[in-house]
Amino acid sequence: MDRMVELKHLIDADKRVAQGAHHMARQEQIVVELDSHGHDATSALALLDTFRRCQAGHVAHRDSILRGLQQHAPQPARSTMQ
Repeated sequence: MDRMVELKHLIDADKRVAQGAHHMARQEQIVVELDSHGHDATSALALLDTFRRCQAGHVAHRDSILRGLQQHAPQPARSTMQ
């Protein structure tokens, strides 16, 4: 695949990872707020678990893109002078 396309995919994947981190942090706050007010946080915890599993997928996808870019990185020209 074209390197520029892969770099765009990497940017998109990085955005998804950042958004996922934000969603998880907010959901963790919601769980704490529910617990501190004596409410049942079961559903909020289930949603947090879903966010965590999705985040693992986002990170794995981003890491896969990075590995692909590293494997197909242009090699520096070797100097013939020594």
